[in-house]
Amino acid sequence: MSQLPPNDPFSLADALGLPQRQEGLGLSTIATLLGSSSASLGIGLTGLAAAAAPADEGPKWIHVTERFKTFLDNLELTASQDADGWTKVHGVVSCLNSAYYGNNSALDHAFLIGSWAKRTRVRPPRDVDLYFVLPIEVYYRFEAYAAGANKQSALLQEVRSKLVASNPSSAIKGDGPVVLAGFTSYNVEIVPAFLYNEEERSYYVCDTNNGGSYKKTMPVHEIDAIDSADARNSNNVRRLIRMLKAWQSCCSVPIKSFYLELLAIEFLDQCDWRHSDYFYYDWISRDFFKWMITKANTYLWAPGTYNLLWLGDDWKSRAESAYARAAKACDYERANDMANAGDEWQKIYGTDIPKWV
Repeated sequence: MSQLPPNDPFSLADALGLPQRQEGLGLSTIATLLGSSSASLGIGLTGLAAAAAPADEGPKWIHVTERFKTFLDNLELTASQDADGWTKVHGVVSCLNSAYYGNNSALDHAFLIGSWAKRTRVRPPRDVDLYFVLPIEVYYRFEAYAAGANKQSALLQEVRSKLVASNPSSAIKGDGPVVLAGFTSYNVEIVPAFLYNEEERSYYVCDTNNGGSYKKTMPVHEIDAIDSADARNSNNVRRLIRMLKAWQSCCSVPIKSFYLELLAIEFLDQCDWRHSDYFYYDWISRDFFKWMITKANTYLWAPGTYNLLWLGDDWKSRAESAYARAAKACDYERANDMANAGDEWQKIYGTDIPKWV
């Protein structure tokens, strides 16, 4: 029998309808299965004996499951980080409800977007993003401004002033379509918005560029896209996104998190391992980076609005490095070389993925 190359997705187990990669499945096990299946397959053990098959090498990839499970556990926010984020959000929403609706509700007229809404958060904590839906009267009040005035910039500054009054010690500034409230542990990014179309769940948000205008957005459709993709890919989409965010942070990858989300969805929808568990996450990592390289200078589609998003190639060299390291790590994992595999993974994902398991 000719020896298959390392990490080749095809094996003799495939011919028997077995999993392509299985912990503890050695040649002696396959020989037994072949013997018991000789009537249906038309082959027996004599051919194997003549080929003088080597002794069972024992299980391979024995560290992969525990390594990647621990990695993803390490990326989870702690209970205190989660509680702190919600405290900041509730404070901001309560302040704006008091200013614009005459009550101090910590929940009304606001909804989360970004990683907190999509359940793709990683630690250390990043920004908490939310939409705050303003009364339509505010829209018309600013529309009455004189021609030539940047109404959107003025609106952001008004929202900022409301937050400064309640949080005088915090760094609060208007930045593009958001008002950024900087706290010690978290930044909260508030997007002042007006409901545009309830049925399609679209909103107007401020664009302060070129004299100011409103931009139509559909943030809830982004959440829907991840929900449906995660469901059809055996809950692997969110896990891959969180892993990619760790790579983005560790290797200073110049690409937006939103683009990584869309890439993760597109990749897993065509990945052979999309219904597998942690045991295949080394191959999923390797194959993602190889595939991502081919996406340089192409477009993505934004869910809901279907706006074209240019990927460029500023990140391509980081993906090429990650692929080379992941391929090497996969070889080490197959050989159960725990430490060397861990070293390579940490060059990609940082120290949240353990060297020793």
